[in-house]
Amino acid sequence: AVKLIKETAFTKFDPTVEVHFRLGVDPRHADQQVRDVVNLPHGLGKTVRVLVFAEGEDATLATEAGADIIADDEIIKQIQGGWTEFDVAIAVPAMMGKVGRLGRVLGPRGLMPNPRAGTVAPGSDLPRLIEEAKAGRVEFRIDRTANVHAPLGKASFTEEQLLDNLQTILDAIKRA
Repeated sequence: AVKLIKETAFTKFDPTVEVHFRLGVDPRHADQQVRDVVNLPHGLGKTVRVLVFAEGEDATLATEAGADIIADDEIIKQIQGGWTEFDVAIAVPAMMGKVGRLGRVLGPRGLMPNPRAGTVAPGSDLPRLIEEAKAGRVEFRIDRTANVHAPLGKASFTEEQLLDNLQTILDAIKRA
């Protein structure tokens, strides 16, 4: 399949390669939920815009760590209005009261910070989380039809890079 991707990628842009699995579990049962986060060894091949919900010292720490946007009250109002020009949202626990009100906007787009997904963490973990998000961190979970969809990389990656990323995702799904 990877070889076929390399042969058939003829678009003018560099397309993203995705992997889809039909797991055959029942997503209505809590014990059959498949959800995890994995760091791909060769990344995703795209620049990730990271938004951090933090104030004061945590906001300074996030800026130094490379966060693209620090969400203050004005940005929170923009998000309530429907603005979502970022790829990953990370929050510190102290801000979750304000972030919780954004659930209607962020939830359907899969951008809501969540402790299970590792996107809610104390300020001391912010540099690590931001670095991982920019390096190619992938979150996957089953949808309502028991399928998993996850990006694998770009078609311009070598076959070995795509295979390494695929193997990493396969291992994580088996563990989950």
